[in-house]
Amino acid sequence: MGERDEQGTDVAMESATEAFVTHRNLLFTVAYEMLGSATDAEDVLQETWLRWVGVDFATVSSPRAFLVRITARQALKRLRTLGRRKESYVGPWLPEPLLTAPDVAEDVELADSVSMAMLLVLETLAPTERAVFVLREVFALDYDEIAEAVGKTSGTVRQIAHRARAHVAARRPRGTGTPAEHRAALQAFQTAVETGDIQGLLDILAPDVVALSDGGGVKHALLRPIVGADKVARLLAGGWWKRDAERSVEPVQINGGPGLLIRVDGEIDGVLAVRVEDGCVTGAYHVRNPEKLASVEREITVSR
Repeated sequence: MGERDEQGTDVAMESATEAFVTHRNLLFTVAYEMLGSATDAEDVLQETWLRWVGVDFATVSSPRAFLVRITARQALKRLRTLGRRKESYVGPWLPEPLLTAPDVAEDVELADSVSMAMLLVLETLAPTERAVFVLREVFALDYDEIAEAVGKTSGTVRQIAHRARAHVAARRPRGTGTPAEHRAALQAFQTAVETGDIQGLLDILAPDVVALSDGGGVKHALLRPIVGADKVARLLAGGWWKRDAERSVEPVQINGGPGLLIRVDGEIDGVLAVRVEDGCVTGAYHVRNPEKLASVEREITVSR
């Protein structure tokens, strides 16, 4: 009897492991969109696994939905803690950038949902609103599933979803164009940045372009947003990184969109994610905080 029980346990563990591995990229994406931090998203996945292996799998009809609910619940707890941490953050806070695969840009909705610009919009939501918006609008969970994840009634979740949707709609970036347009804009932008060509930058920057940078109090960064093509062009032409050093700028895909990986003396010094709309750069997000650069050293897979 004991041997049969042990065999049954092994089979259940194998099934649990297979389900978790199958949905791991999805779970990471849920946690990342809720938190804006790959490091914290990975911690949430560890917590999700520990809870998942303690579940009575005979009661689970949909492993995907069940795992998403566990992940969302754990991410929501961490999101509330992160909010307190951000209050004492030195300088502007930007999401932790991800080096993403080229095919992410082909999924317009997914690319938009993980973009730096959208993550900054999600930062303006309260924790529960953010969780509800992500689970409903990005991952299409039904209201009952979301209610279980956030500890609210289905009716309350509907109200929260409506409020969050309106909030995001008023602030979300406009249409971003095709991947080909992104590549062309990034090439022009990179050339102008590398050569210090102010006119070239003025030609590619939108009149209301916004530049933000995050050094986390460890690296030199902007203390406040810089707005306007002329100011941003002069800032970029002057260089945001150390002079008197060997530097390289490599085009990469950051959070599903165009970006530049900046190395100084061969070491990663920062990431410059670029928002392109209608062929012009409307946002430049420069992350230099060393604690946020681990996820640009290898490609991260995100999925819906």
